[in-house]
Amino acid sequence: MNTIGSAVRVTLFGASHDSRIGCVIDGIPAGTPVDTGKIEADLALRKPVPGIGTPRVEADAPEISGVVNGCTTGAPLAITFANTNTKSSDYEALRKMPRPGHADYPAVCKYGASHDIRGGGMFSGRMTTPLVAAGTVMRGMLEPFGITVGSYVSRIGRVEDTAEYAPAALSASRTNPLRAMSEELEGLMREEILAAKADGDSVGGVVRCMGTGLPAGLGEPFFDTLDGEVAKAVFAIPGVKGVMFGAGFAAAASRGSENNDFYRMGGDGAVQTLTNHAGGVLGGMASGQTLDFSVAFKPTPSIARPQQTVNLEERENAELSVQGRHDPCIANRGAIVVEAMTALVIADLLIRGGYYG
Repeated sequence: MNTIGSAVRVTLFGASHDSRIGCVIDGIPAGTPVDTGKIEADLALRKPVPGIGTPRVEADAPEISGVVNGCTTGAPLAITFANTNTKSSDYEALRKMPRPGHADYPAVCKYGASHDIRGGGMFSGRMTTPLVAAGTVMRGMLEPFGITVGSYVSRIGRVEDTAEYAPAALSASRTNPLRAMSEELEGLMREEILAAKADGDSVGGVVRCMGTGLPAGLGEPFFDTLDGEVAKAVFAIPGVKGVMFGAGFAAAASRGSENNDFYRMGGDGAVQTLTNHAGGVLGGMASGQTLDFSVAFKPTPSIARPQQTVNLEERENAELSVQGRHDPCIANRGAIVVEAMTALVIADLLIRGGYYG
């Protein structure tokens, strides 16, 4: 299904080279503020970086219905975008020669000749545009609770940022083209991307996301847990291959005495932990600490280097060099999408848990 959420549902429609793409948000409470300026600011973070990213640049001007005087009315909210910068002819040969690493082959097996190959169809990263807009709207629901969601790129290829940052500091990455936390790291990451691009290749990356202000107990065990819902939402982002909360797999190499987050009373009388190896989630519920997780993006599969594939019409082995306009790295553009999906999940769980209204 192309719908996510329970109390608040977001439904995607359209495809990469359709005339329009968009989403419908149903269940959003009346009176939720919708700030077009904030939506456009978040959408700008999803755009390709000049000189690095794909030459395909869309205006991404949102058309919104269901809003009066800057607030939702209680009716479903619809947000649409026009697709005007498309080159569908670049994809015709791919109907018979699936691109390694793309959804082409399983999509052909599932949908047959009806599959829309143009720009990757509904499997394209282009479909994250309305998701970013929806996420910005969801932030309007989180603000009254003092809940914030931020992210930064912690790794591009072999360049890794090992520093620890306070959640409040993550807003600095919004002014950096690659969503890095410093100009020095941005320069190293840029070199890593451009080196791969010069080789006709691509690189992957990691986005670290943090959420603050989540009320302890937020989440619906057993199967609608906070971390489970976030992981499900984030895995819907094209190119995501891994999600890790807190210490993640490193916890398997630890002892309980090392991995447990010990409790202490804070000066304000609030319960705190000395560490956050759990990533802010225990038993599928928010622990009251910072929600902290990392998301792995694979290297962009569309590369100019020759790759082995098959010719589905001739039923023989073949070689393919992907043409068209593609990003050598998508992690930096994916950071704002991770934030959006996280905001969507938190807003949905707030309503389901009875915190809202």
